[in-house]
Amino acid sequence: MLDELSVGNLGLIPSARIEPGPGLVVITGETGTGKTLLLGALRLLRGEQARKDQIGPNGDETTVEARFIDDGKENILGRRVDRRRSRASIDGAMATAGNLAEALAGVLDVVGQHDRTLLSEPRAVRRLLDGAPTETGREALSVYRDAWQVLVDTEKQAAALGGDHRALERELDMVRFQRDEIAAAGFAQGDDDELLSRASRLRNSEELRERLAAVQAAAGESGASAELENADRELRAASRTAPSLAPLAELSAQLNELLSEFNAEIARVSADLDHDPRDLEQIEQRLALLGDLKRKYGNNLDAVLLFEADAEERAEELENLLDRSGEIADILVVARSDVNEAADALSRQRREAGERISADAIGHLKDLGFSDPYVGFRVVDRDPGPDGADQVVLEFASDRGLVPGPVGKVASGGELSRLILALRLASGTADASIIAFDEIDAGTGGATALAMGAKLKDLAEGRQVFCVTHLPQVAAYAETHFVVRREGNTATVSELQGDERLEELSRMLAGLPDSERGREHAAELLAMADGS
Repeated sequence: MLDELSVGNLGLIPSARIEPGPGLVVITGETGTGKTLLLGALRLLRGEQARKDQIGPNGDETTVEARFIDDGKENILGRRVDRRRSRASIDGAMATAGNLAEALAGVLDVVGQHDRTLLSEPRAVRRLLDGAPTETGREALSVYRDAWQVLVDTEKQAAALGGDHRALERELDMVRFQRDEIAAAGFAQGDDDELLSRASRLRNSEELRERLAAVQAAAGESGASAELENADRELRAASRTAPSLAPLAELSAQLNELLSEFNAEIARVSADLDHDPRDLEQIEQRLALLGDLKRKYGNNLDAVLLFEADAEERAEELENLLDRSGEIADILVVARSDVNEAADALSRQRREAGERISADAIGHLKDLGFSDPYVGFRVVDRDPGPDGADQVVLEFASDRGLVPGPVGKVASGGELSRLILALRLASGTADASIIAFDEIDAGTGGATALAMGAKLKDLAEGRQVFCVTHLPQVAAYAETHFVVRREGNTATVSELQGDERLEELSRMLAGLPDSERGREHAAELLAMADGS
């Protein structure tokens, strides 16, 4: 509910603050006073584009702020508009006009003389049918949505399979080949370094043999080894004469032992250099094979081995997916069939609801001044979606002698407002908890105006309905009545009660607020509205 509305420099209104209250709220005033400005304020709060003529002469900007209360939760929305830009706020925080639109989506509808969008959008018309179904209709909608969700979930599972059955089999063949090619090469971590080292030794084996032979000659029995042995014998003999030389004799013995180990290792390495020429060929082949694998699967052996592990994991995953894909395909066929069946049932229920609502709406329209109107819901097939497989078009003709057409193309502003009222009453529901009508009573009077007032009051049961009106028959049914008065270039807004309300209704009836007969007629209207 709109609990409070405050405006500043809005057209001719320098400042105003109103607390509408629940039920039917009417706004009256003489022509030219600017009574539709308050509905313009609501449009600004819905995020609609601001017009420069809304900025009044009492400042450089227009301000609108409103407090909405829903189930005890309070939200304050604001809009400030100057000639260059617009600023919005929600609960004191900066926001955009789009944020305002989102905040009031489904909460506030403003229906003006030239507003044809509400019932020209297929989604809005479909919601109108779905908002007032029978128990069977509610069940059909629930069954469809359940079936649609099953289909969506199954399609997600099918998409997770990564493609159709044949595509999965092709991918499995590929990853198995990759895995097996790497595995067949028989490489282990560190093999690349070992192969490079061995290849380097074998490629330079002749030079190495020559150098190692020189080392053996210098350190062997005909070289350093013989000299060290002689030195060792002399030191041992000297130490027997001079015991102080014993440490040197011990060190000499250690040198002989180290040199012996050195010569043995040189001999072993030299022996390793004696190889079959085919050894180098085999190593070169292994290195070439590793290079080929690196070109395909990674920059080094570690990356190639990691690719092998990933391929093994993906192969197992694909094998599991293939086992499931056949099952998912069968489920998908059933899910699509269920959606189509549920969509057909929902379409039938919508057609039945359309016929029922059309008949009731025509009755309401006749009460509202149409002699023989036509209202019909045309349900057209479309691809299934979250809300069914229907596109619903509302067709209208103000008289059956005319060719019906989509309501957005054939209904005038006044006709549209009354049509929306009739449809809301016929369906027993409303998309929004707050509905504002701009001169819904245009072109009506007398008994039709009384019927419209009564119907607006019915619509306001359980919600808040605003109506800018020039008809006293409509204003009499209001629970809250505001009047806009103008003096020169300034307009004021005030709530009417008691005698003030009688005076305003008298003015609307006869143009004479102080007329005794007019006041009596106004009192009669109020009494009749209160007793309705």
